[in-house]
Amino acid sequence: MSVKDPSLDYEPLRRTPSKSIAEDADEFSFKRPARAATVDDEWTRAGSSATASPETAPVNKRDAEIPRVKETWIHKHGHTLSYAGIFLFTAFVFFRPYEWSTSFFWLRSAAFWIALATTVVFVLTQLGLENTITARPREVNLVLLLTLTGLLSIPLALEPGKAFDSFVEFVKVVLIFIVMINVIRTEKRLQRLWILVLLATCVLSINAINDYRLGVFALQGRRIKGSIGGLFDNPNDLALHLVTVLPIALTLAFSSRNPLTKLPYLFAALLTVGGIIVTFSRGGFLALLATLVVLLWKFVRSSRWLIAPAAAVLIVLFAILAPVKYKERLSTTGDDSSMARFDDLKRSLFIAARHPVFGVGMDNYILYSNANKASHNAYTQVASEMGAAAALCYILFIVTPFKGLRRIERKTYGIQSARSFHYASIALQASLAGYMVASFFVSVAYLWYIYYLVAYAVCLRRIYDSVESGTSVNNSSVYSI
Repeated sequence: MSVKDPSLDYEPLRRTPSKSIAEDADEFSFKRPARAATVDDEWTRAGSSATASPETAPVNKRDAEIPRVKETWIHKHGHTLSYAGIFLFTAFVFFRPYEWSTSFFWLRSAAFWIALATTVVFVLTQLGLENTITARPREVNLVLLLTLTGLLSIPLALEPGKAFDSFVEFVKVVLIFIVMINVIRTEKRLQRLWILVLLATCVLSINAINDYRLGVFALQGRRIKGSIGGLFDNPNDLALHLVTVLPIALTLAFSSRNPLTKLPYLFAALLTVGGIIVTFSRGGFLALLATLVVLLWKFVRSSRWLIAPAAAVLIVLFAILAPVKYKERLSTTGDDSSMARFDDLKRSLFIAARHPVFGVGMDNYILYSNANKASHNAYTQVASEMGAAAALCYILFIVTPFKGLRRIERKTYGIQSARSFHYASIALQASLAGYMVASFFVSVAYLWYIYYLVAYAVCLRRIYDSVESGTSVNNSSVYSI
């Protein structure tokens, strides 16, 4: 069997050393991963002179069996085309240009074809480079198990066709998730994708604030709607997205060394908070609180006595600046909307208990609802529609990234050259915490939100692990908590 030369290190999961990193080399030195042993290494270890000619070195039989593979474009650039596809696909999912003008209506199916082309290119490239379809971190195994439970739920569904359609849409989400964790191999790729998502978030926030200012309440005449459809049409879904992107905006600001670069990111964060408020989403407000608590707890770890005063200041500012109608909405927990959601929560729990193995089929809970509505809870949505095992996989899928993110946070604490890793790990923990709270009030288990977040976390962990594998730390105290 032919063996590919391991020295052809395509798109390594590392970042190129820079001047600023070199200055901190004593603390955290980023190096190219160790090169595989070659004939020259065997000869040197045998005790030959360092000045001798390699051509005269004895040939190790095992190494001689490894054929020399010509370093082609694909070895140098790896998943460049696949990443371009992911970037373009994300642009279409988040911006939906065909909704902005009728002249772009012909692009309404572009996201599907981009996803299809990206998947095909990825599979061919991945097989050529690694002879496997995908890396297999725990998150991938969990999402594959979740996909399997969705498939098994179809035959038992009250409307199998409805369940099958939902399953097909979910498979698209899973495929893009798998492609993302394999092709985002550098910090620059991850950062560029974040900036793209942040641009879409700014557009959504500006339009939401402007609609509120003008009194354009498209949802029952009382609340604004998202200016971009799909994921962001419903104000509760919009609030969930804004909450999860807020920490990413902050980490881009804190990681930047240029003060002029920090300002746009901080402004984007303020816009995002404003967008969350004008959605009038009570679930979004609770998620925002959870996100801010995590950020405060992580960012001021050396002075946690400041958390209480900081929280008090934030509460006072909120009481002063928040719109009166928003505060009135937050104070109402017994209105028709709240009671309807509570009724569906109880009903979805009952359905989950009655159908614990495979559930009632994806997207079929609505047929069992008392009011022909969704469960308005991502956790009971999965439990009632795909069963208890699926709910467990879904929860584990969300919480599994925390372990790796906390490890990165701990190991990079106090290391100036690793500040981007440190802040990113904190931001993603806050984003996941915000999603866990917000998704308790919306049925979003099969949508893109959490799968992008977990993909970010897996990519960050893989990049960091690659960096750490080529790292020599002279002072172990830099890893202390």
